[in-house]
Parts: sequence; structure tokens; C-alpha cells
Amino acid sequence: MINFEEKADKGTVVRTIALIITWVNMGLANYDLQPIPVVDDSTIAMTLAGAVTVWTWFKNNYLTATGKKQKSELKKKGLTKAN
Repeated sequence: MINFEEKADKGTVVRTIALIITWVNMGLANYDLQPIPVVDDSTIAMTLAGAVTVWTWFKNNYLTATGKKQKSELKKKGLTKAN
């Protein structure tokens, strides 16, 4: 379960925003609507969506209760730079 009561670290926020923007852009491109001007080709949009998805999927976002405990333990032992 995602715990929204505790503040997420900057990396989590940046990755989540990048993921949302990328998928919105890909959806716009797939429905022949004007995509975000940075990406002008459907193939580039899908590649970008895939890259951001993999990036966010494998990166530990510390959103669940277990993730918060893990982050706390890593910080106690000085093994993470997460805030």
C-alpha cells in the first residue's frame, strides 16, 4: 500500500513526473493529437516512454511502508543519499 502521509524524496517526485509526462505524450501521439513539442515522432515517444518506464520501475521509490522502513534502515547505516 502506498503511504502518502510521508513526504517523498526529490528523486521519486522527478521520476514520477517524468513518467506521467512521457505517457501523456505517447497517448497524444497515438491518437494523432498534438504531442508535447519536445517529441515530434511517435517512435521517439514510444522509445522515451519505454526508457522512462524502465528507469522508474527499477529505481527504488520508497512509496510503500516496507520501502519507508528500508529507507530508514539504509539512512541509519549511511548506505543511501536519499533525503
